[in-house]
Amino acid sequence: MNVNIAFVGYGTVAQGFTEIILEKGSQLKEQHDLSIQVVAVSDIKKGSIYDEKGLNMKKVLSLAKNNKPLEDYPEGIKGMNSLETITKTNADTIIEVTYTDVKTGEPALTHIKAALNAGKHVLSTNKGPAVKQAALLLETARKNNVYYGFEGTVLSGTPALNLASYTLSGNKITGFKGILNGTTNYILTRMEEGMSYEKALKKAQELGYAEADPTGDVEGLDALGKVVILTNVVLGKELSRTDVKRKGITGISMDDVKHAKEHGKRWKLIGRAEIQKDSSVLASVSPEKLPLSDPLAGVNEAVNALTFMTDELGPVTIIGPGAGKRETGFALLIDMINMKYQISR
Repeated sequence: MNVNIAFVGYGTVAQGFTEIILEKGSQLKEQHDLSIQVVAVSDIKKGSIYDEKGLNMKKVLSLAKNNKPLEDYPEGIKGMNSLETITKTNADTIIEVTYTDVKTGEPALTHIKAALNAGKHVLSTNKGPAVKQAALLLETARKNNVYYGFEGTVLSGTPALNLASYTLSGNKITGFKGILNGTTNYILTRMEEGMSYEKALKKAQELGYAEADPTGDVEGLDALGKVVILTNVVLGKELSRTDVKRKGITGISMDDVKHAKEHGKRWKLIGRAEIQKDSSVLASVSPEKLPLSDPLAGVNEAVNALTFMTDELGPVTIIGPGAGKRETGFALLIDMINMKYQISR
């Protein structure tokens, strides 16, 4: 299967995915009969470039890494905006990796709808559209006979959505709970070792785990978005951001951490949702003191973990990285391989 890709957004994740497909092109062809060609790249800051015969991605990647405009690429058509790149190029698959706005989903929501309605597949790590309208976007994809993949919106390259949809298929999943934000998990790990919240946060920022404004992480907003996606997609229940009770970790003191440790427990920021007897859903993001016997209690550093509650297997837990250039880029590769087999059916 030959795939023509257009990138909309060409930041860290897109560059990580580019590195992967450059390195693993022959492996993908041999193992999955998948040949990937990039024909267009559009980025609001870096500019855009389009060549229907395919771009030399080593050159494009070099320009991006050296902070040079894409217009410095020697050939091709320059100056197309994102929507033109989506609708007017010969790309059959759009990689939507622009910045995330969980509140509105834009501009990614407009990009994804335009692509799906144009009969093009979409792979995205952008949480905003999935939080706002995952069910609608999946239905739009189905109606247009195309694929919408967004594995990377929950645990980066660790396959949370695919685990539930494929590997655990046949189970009834009634709920989940998880460590859905690596930054807060890193901070809590350092606090248990005796570091103050302020110093742990500063260290997380130095390591690139936390932004200069860490509100989205430490106040539970990032985890909340992932709870919404998992509830809507895995549990099949309609939930919005305002339906999830939320509390971050900023109120946890060193005394709280010490007291929990003395009683054989450990603080974690847990995102959870569970289907109730009346078929409603109870969802929340909040710090919890977990017994050390809980698999999630043993997950430290900037690592994510997720436990699904199933009827046949009981609790099933997956642990892995929840962020990173290559890790999130790998999520796009997972979706692309799944897309290939979905189309081939």
